[in-house]
Amino acid sequence: MARPPLVPRGPELTAAERTRFARHLLLPALGVDGQRRLRSARVLVVGAGGLGSPALLYLAAAGVGTLGVVDDDVVETTNLQRQVVHGVGDVGRAKVDSAADSVAEISPDTAVVRHGERLDPRTAMEVVADYDIVLDGADNFPTRYLVGDACARLGVPHVWGSVYRFDGQVSVWWAGEGPCYACVFPQQPAPDVVPSCAVGGVLGAVCASVGSVMATEAVKLVTGVGDPLVGRLLVHDALRQTWDELPVRRDPDCAVCGSGADVARPLGWATQRPEEDAAEAPSGSRPSVGVTELARLLGDRDAGSADFVLLDVREPGEADVAAIPGAVLHPVGRVRAGEDVPGAGQRVYVHCKSGGRSAEAVDLLRARGVDAVDVEGGILAWSRDVDPAVPTY
Repeated sequence: MARPPLVPRGPELTAAERTRFARHLLLPALGVDGQRRLRSARVLVVGAGGLGSPALLYLAAAGVGTLGVVDDDVVETTNLQRQVVHGVGDVGRAKVDSAADSVAEISPDTAVVRHGERLDPRTAMEVVADYDIVLDGADNFPTRYLVGDACARLGVPHVWGSVYRFDGQVSVWWAGEGPCYACVFPQQPAPDVVPSCAVGGVLGAVCASVGSVMATEAVKLVTGVGDPLVGRLLVHDALRQTWDELPVRRDPDCAVCGSGADVARPLGWATQRPEEDAAEAPSGSRPSVGVTELARLLGDRDAGSADFVLLDVREPGEADVAAIPGAVLHPVGRVRAGEDVPGAGQRVYVHCKSGGRSAEAVDLLRARGVDAVDVEGGILAWSRDVDPAVPTY
């Protein structure tokens, strides 16, 4: 269903702007009126990553007057496969700075507001309230739920996208007009239930497909053109090159936007899993070892003076990127399923990428009587402190 333009018209276009945006002005549904609305629009993009990159570029090219960018990260080499707002020369720079420079190259008249921090319950409402629309390209569930909660409270349209491997999803959540994010996804999944792109991978071009749809939805909302994705969820399968549409509805009992929602509750709290209400305390019974000590132990094992198993609980694709010599691959899902690990009766040192999955695996194995030890920092620490030739990802 078409909706009125979200943003009032800005100043008259200059002659230079009429030339620059001529292809927009030729569109009867958009025209000069729509371009003036884009010029006065304020759009917040959460995450200058795989989804935020194409969205930022196309919104800047479209002539959006103000773009806010939220990101507390720096550019890494592994980002460049899909995060096209950054280049090789930006590695090590703050993403908000790199993104601002790219926007300036495309649209010098677009004002960029840099929010170089991770949104949290103290800051989210204040940040979101300053914008007409939020594009959510966050790569973690707590931020997605936090943004969805803030947008629902403020009545701000929440253009959301998600990608994983060869798949993507897009929708517009808008409390009061349709469902909010929590209406359709009422509770944060448990940690490690939904792997991240850093674990499972993603085809870079899928980010472009989803991010460009997000930018299109923002333009439609600003100008009142077309039928936005309110009450509809697009599901993209790049391998089959299909887009399927699923109807989604507002939940009248939604903890975030329903009639009984507690507006005084802490932001983001209602969608947490019960066990997440308190931070998990580190296990005092979990023995651990640093990577430099592990390197010494591996040397002893090679010399025949030590006998143990080094277990790699990452996924096969991760092991194809980087591996510690002598490690045995046994993904954490197999540990969760109770499968026997290699080297029964021996001490088992366990590593993953950075320590989260190995800690879980060690706890599970020790509960079954296995003499398991956590390798602190995982293969990233190994690459940093022992063997820089081992790639990071």
